[in-house]
Amino acid sequence: MKAKDIMTKEVLTVSLDTSVKKVAELLADYEISGAPVLDEHEKVIGIVTESDLIEQKKKLHLPTVVTLFESVLFLERPQKIKREIEKMIGATVKDIYSKKVITITEDTSLEDIATIMSEKKVHLLPVLRGEELVGIVGKADVVKALAKS
Repeated sequence: MKAKDIMTKEVLTVSLDTSVKKVAELLADYEISGAPVLDEHEKVIGIVTESDLIEQKKKLHLPTVVTLFESVLFLERPQKIKREIEKMIGATVKDIYSKKVITITEDTSLEDIATIMSEKKVHLLPVLRGEELVGIVGKADVVKALAKS
């Protein structure tokens, strides 16, 4: 069994300027866990998931600091703290989406899909034909396929 056999072909997508509120409404209304983010040329540039929305509402983790000889040393990278703040105050997909998106092709096997999801800890895999988005495979699709086989 391959991705083309189990993928959802009608994919809900969002753009960078879609509001966070709208994303939350869409995910809830369509009962899905995320959506690919497309640029102005309809190319997949990322993904926004329930986890991104939940992370936006978490409390800010204050960095651990050490004082040494009257100097303050931060034990976390400033970029990480900056990213956390940006996500918390984010108003659009641009502020909260994951830029590192793992994609598959229509011919990716069910076993490879399960391996990717397990090892990379992702639950949604956009399916591409070249650079064109043609579907999406979620963990529910994999479970259904396993139940049928």
